[in-house]
Amino acid sequence: MSNEKSTRREFIKTGLFLGAGALLPGGFALTNMIQNKNSDDRRIIIIGAGLAGLACAYDLEQAGFNILLLEARSRPGGRVRTYRDPFTDGLYAEMGAEYVNSEDRYIHKYAKEFGLSILAAKLYDGIYVRGKKFKMKDFQRLRKKLPYASVEGGELFGQEKKYINHWVERIQAWSEQNAVSCFSCHDFGGQKKIKNPISINNLPQDILDLDNLSIADLLRKEGAPRDIIELYTFTNATESTGRPETLSAFSMVFGHFMAGGFNEKTDEGRIHGGNDQLPKVFAKSLADKVLYHRPVKKIEYNNSGVEVSFLENGNLTSIKGDKCAIAMPVSILRRTKISPAFAPDKMHCIRKQSYGHVMKIAMQFKQRFWDKPESLGQRVFTDTPLRRVYHHSIDQPGPRGILLSFTSGTDAEKLGRMSEVRRMEVAQSTCGNIWQEAPSHWENGVSKYWNEDPWLRASYSMVGVGQKDFREILARKEGLCHFAGEHTSIHRSSMNGAIESGLRVSREIQRDN
Repeated sequence: MSNEKSTRREFIKTGLFLGAGALLPGGFALTNMIQNKNSDDRRIIIIGAGLAGLACAYDLEQAGFNILLLEARSRPGGRVRTYRDPFTDGLYAEMGAEYVNSEDRYIHKYAKEFGLSILAAKLYDGIYVRGKKFKMKDFQRLRKKLPYASVEGGELFGQEKKYINHWVERIQAWSEQNAVSCFSCHDFGGQKKIKNPISINNLPQDILDLDNLSIADLLRKEGAPRDIIELYTFTNATESTGRPETLSAFSMVFGHFMAGGFNEKTDEGRIHGGNDQLPKVFAKSLADKVLYHRPVKKIEYNNSGVEVSFLENGNLTSIKGDKCAIAMPVSILRRTKISPAFAPDKMHCIRKQSYGHVMKIAMQFKQRFWDKPESLGQRVFTDTPLRRVYHHSIDQPGPRGILLSFTSGTDAEKLGRMSEVRRMEVAQSTCGNIWQEAPSHWENGVSKYWNEDPWLRASYSMVGVGQKDFREILARKEGLCHFAGEHTSIHRSSMNGAIESGLRVSREIQRDN
């Protein structure tokens, strides 16, 4: 097992109708595409223009395939969403997928290919819990003054490990004697290699049974105090978008084994100028092969091909293809008619796959008071409804700046039930408690609750109780249908994972032809 620690985010990811004669762009009639199909035309229909679908389409087109990409929205990118309004001075905020870490090899690959640069900056951290403030760098000195009396050592994160370490050691010992091929290493470009990789399905039954417990259940069973479980909620569980009561204990234990521990010393990376540039450049390269405002309603398939029905201007139409790559989130796929139904275990996973709740609030201020040396921090972990608040505009000059909050779980649900006006009131009040200068510098703000987005109705996937096998099952092809999306990736819940899944599907299709 590697001694190299992963970041917390990497650790968590290890564990999550046209009418009949209507014209397509370029002047080609849809009916003609179907009826005049050349036998050598390997037409692949791709559903969903998020990063998974875009990467799949781009790779297939590079390989000479005839692709058509259907997207329900008016834009590419899916959960990649950069807001530039209502901000001024060229400020922007990532209201969807955000982080690009050094390990995200596929993001770096395409950023380089398309001439995009990756921003990376270190933020200094603060903690605001139960109305008390302290800087992360003072953690050791102030530890005894924390409201979390059970915290030990010099790290705020990973406090749960001492209660589950014997499970991690058991997996390690077993793996050294029984190592076999590991699905988590099937990353056709190469994930970080670990010593003695194992298959989760070959683990001893008592370890597999941990999947039937929630993280909260296991921590309580192992004697973890209430304050440690609470702390986990405000640190690790925030990133997973769920609560410890809803997340698989197996995923936590196995994640610790695979990652070799983790820390919070993370570069706050993103694409300079906005993450939306990557899906836009993908889409531009595909030109008129991407059709927007086409929500898919039905997918039919047999041994000879697929037929996809979608809406355009209220009219239902269909198009046939040789194969289909489904790159829509499961939260939408489960609302789509499939004929014939996929295998029972696949349909079960589609119906039951867990998603968390995410709320992001971007707040513009006249001054960047959080940058002052005496400030609590540029990134503050809290037990407030905002959960995590951090400096977003680190790549932009000028006095104005944006604080961005990331809220998940029940707090996100509560904020989601509020009006936009009320959300801003909560944001202003909370920031005022953390930074006393905040109210006097407030200018405007905007929120995005992904669970109310009509083309998603969720955030990103997570490993719920009893769902350790879901990723593999959801990634498995069914006849001529292939499946991409972050929920199918070994780099779950990330832009990098979405791209990886799209490339995997592209290679599957190429291999089958």
